[in-house]
Order: sequence, then structure tokens, then C-alpha cells
Amino acid sequence: MAETIARVLDRPLAQRPEAEAVVGRSGRLTYRELDAAADRAAGALASLGLETGDHVAVSLPNDLDVVVAFHGAMRLGLVWIGLNTALAAPEKAHIVADSNARFVLDDTVDWTGAMNAAAPIPAVDVDPHAPAGIAYTSGTTGLPRGVVHSQHNLLLPGEVLVKTRGYDETLRKGDCLPLTILNLMVLTTLLTAQAGGCCVVMDRRDGDGVLDWIRDEYVTVWNGVPTQLFDLARKHADRRADMATLTEVWSGGGDCSDALRTEFEEAFGLPVRATYGLTEAPTVVAIDPPGDRWRSGASGLVLPHLEVRVVDDNGAELPHGELGEITVRTAETGRWAGAWTPMLGEWSGGQLHPGTEPVLHTGDVGTVNDWWVSIRDRRKLVVVRGGANIYPAEVERVLLSVPGVAAVAAFGVPSERLGEQLAAAVQPAPGADIAVEDLEAVCREQLSRYKVPERWVIVDALPVNAMGKVVRAELPALLTD
Repeated sequence: MAETIARVLDRPLAQRPEAEAVVGRSGRLTYRELDAAADRAAGALASLGLETGDHVAVSLPNDLDVVVAFHGAMRLGLVWIGLNTALAAPEKAHIVADSNARFVLDDTVDWTGAMNAAAPIPAVDVDPHAPAGIAYTSGTTGLPRGVVHSQHNLLLPGEVLVKTRGYDETLRKGDCLPLTILNLMVLTTLLTAQAGGCCVVMDRRDGDGVLDWIRDEYVTVWNGVPTQLFDLARKHADRRADMATLTEVWSGGGDCSDALRTEFEEAFGLPVRATYGLTEAPTVVAIDPPGDRWRSGASGLVLPHLEVRVVDDNGAELPHGELGEITVRTAETGRWAGAWTPMLGEWSGGQLHPGTEPVLHTGDVGTVNDWWVSIRDRRKLVVVRGGANIYPAEVERVLLSVPGVAAVAAFGVPSERLGEQLAAAVQPAPGADIAVEDLEAVCREQLSRYKVPERWVIVDALPVNAMGKVVRAELPALLTD
């Protein structure tokens, strides 16, 4: 396994330097070209005053620039903070301020000019166990929290997936989710480099766009969310021939029902490979094995560098098959024993809060049977809409800032296509006159579009228990349409 991300290109550079390393809307880069571009990117970032250990926030669309910038940042030993281009301005501003980012690389920067003017930089001795990336994920308090990973952490999942799934230079992995997400970098350019294959960066998420990319670039593995699988199976089965090059279809970012898996396979002749992943891991914890084997209600087999155990409320381990909290730790036996290291900690309030536990408590409730993982409750209150996680507290915090709102509860309701939709029950203050249109407008200003509730209800009072806490089980009944 490469010790640092700067070395992840070494094997393909030695064996196939002119092979395609990455394809995007704006062009193609061979491994030789990607290596040279990464050096220029590191020089450009250094010319902007950044030094090893500094934090850089990046908000770029899916194309070659975001891949090159990532490799350059890692070569300089910077800490990467991905800013999804879909985030609202206040969301971006909070992350930039909280992360102590010294520079923001977005579409306002003349990145091409900086790259062209960049001078070579001396080799940087990067500590593979030092902070390398901060992945901001919505927190239960309503504010995003940063998960901190090292280059070692970021390299391990790809190495394990390549070895266990038999990937080689024929791999052409297509991804349409935003590459600013740290997990996506792990599963795109790092994984494909470790296999010696090609990273296909898709800039469209709609069914026709995804199928065009798969067909035109001979994609062999594609990673999508259940909503995309739903749309493809329902609306694009007539394009089955355009999936001819695919050998694997992954589903992540939400529960993929047995019915959806069956419907997709009937439409395209390809079994869906379900996954269970965590930002804190990072990325894939469990995945269906290669081929067509899967288990009803499960999200795959635990990868061999990890051990997944289920514990009760007191932290005691439960037997296989019993329901409890999912925990993750390093494998104790086998080839990958001791390879996994927990995240370095959490970043919030402008500083790192180091992790001290060797075990990752996920907060997810589920079972493990013969190393098949089944999730029953995704992170307690989280709403998973079309593969995107929404924490109700984040939405509630925005709505409570609206004059005249006394109380609010955001919650998920079932959706055949999206998995879940976000709904909000709002209790006005006495005498206040609140319009749903005004609430929507505030949400659109402060939140990403997918976090804006799609169903609303104005109530005289929220259902609460004797302790004054909202009884969330009663919230869906408030909706009348």
C-alpha cells in the first residue's frame, strides 16, 4: 500500500504511463499528465501562500480541475475541505470559518492561470498519519461537524477494495456524486489509481446523462444512490444496451430495498451491489461480494480490514443476529489486521478534538449475521432523501430563526422514489400569522435545496410528552395531504 497519496500513482506511472488516468467533461489525462498536473497544482497552491498543514477549502464542479487540485493539495501536505457546490452561501461560509481555511479555491479563482504560472516545488515530506482532510457532515446539534482523516485513512479503503474485488487496469469507474465529498475522492481517483484503471468523472446525475457517460466511456463500475436506480429502472429500461460495459452497479447513500434491487435487475440484467458506508470510517464498511450474491435486507459483507460488532446500550457485545448499535474497529486477524486506524477526531469551533477510542460507535441500529450487515435505523433521526442525509436539527435551527415561529419539528415521511421526503410541522407563537411561502423562502436562503421541506403543516401545538419533548412518532399523522 502506498504510504502517501503522492505515491499512489507510482505503480501505474511505472507500468502504463500513457494509460488514461482520469476523464472529465473538459478532457482526458494520462497517468503521466496527471502526475505533472499534480506537481503544478502543488506549486500553484504554494504560490498562493499555502504551506504544509494549512487548510484549503475547495468548491469546484465535477471535472478534471477538482481531481488535479486534490492531488496537488495532498502532495503539499495540505488539509482538504470539500465544499459541495450545491451548498447555500451561509452553509459554505460556516464551514470556511469553522475549518480555519486559509484559502478558498472556487470558480472565482483563475486556477488555470495559477497552474500555468506555477514553479516546481521541493519535495514535501508528508506525514501519512497527520490530518489530510476534513469531511463536514450534518450534526445532531444542527451545525455541521468535521470528521478528520489522515492520508493513511484515505488510502486504505481503495487498497482493500482493489484486492478483494479483483480490480485491475481494466477498471473504468464512473461517479456522478460531487467529488468535493472526501469519501468520493477515496472511491474515485485513489481507488482507480490503486487498480491502475481510469476514473470517469461524470458531470450529470440524471438518467440520460449517466447512461450517456457509461456508454461513451465504457464504464465498468458505476456508483449511484437508490433514487437514481429507481429512475433508471422506471424510465430508462429501453436503454439497456447502453449499460453493456458495466460489470458492477453500486448503491449507497441510503437504503436500497429488495423490491428496487429486483426491479433494477429485471430492467438491466445487472444485480445491484448494496453498500454500507460512513464518513467516519471513511467510506465503505460493507458491500455485497462480486457477482450476484446478496442477502435480503442486508447492506453487504463486512470488508476484511474491519470488524463490525453489535452492542447493547451498555456497550456489551451482542451475539450475531441480535439488534443493537453497530460499532466498527480494526480487524484483529488476517492480512489486514491492525491496518485500520480510527478517524483522527472531530473538527469544530476552529480546532481539532482528537479521538481517543479505538472503536467507532456509529449510532446506527442493526444486526450482523455471518458478517452480513443489516441496518434497521439510519442514525436515529436522520432523513435520507435520495441518498442525501438531512439532520432535522439543522433545518429546525433555521426555521426557529423566523419571527413568529414558537416551535418546529422536521421529520421524514416515506417516498417511493426518494426513499424519504422532508416534512416540517411548525407551531406559531400566539397571535403570529405565518405563511408557508415565507418559511420556504428562508430555508432556500439558508440551506441547500434538498434540505428545504417539501411538505408542511401549521399546527396549534406540537405533540409532546410529559417531559416536554416532541413525540416524533406522532408527527406524520399531522399531515393531511
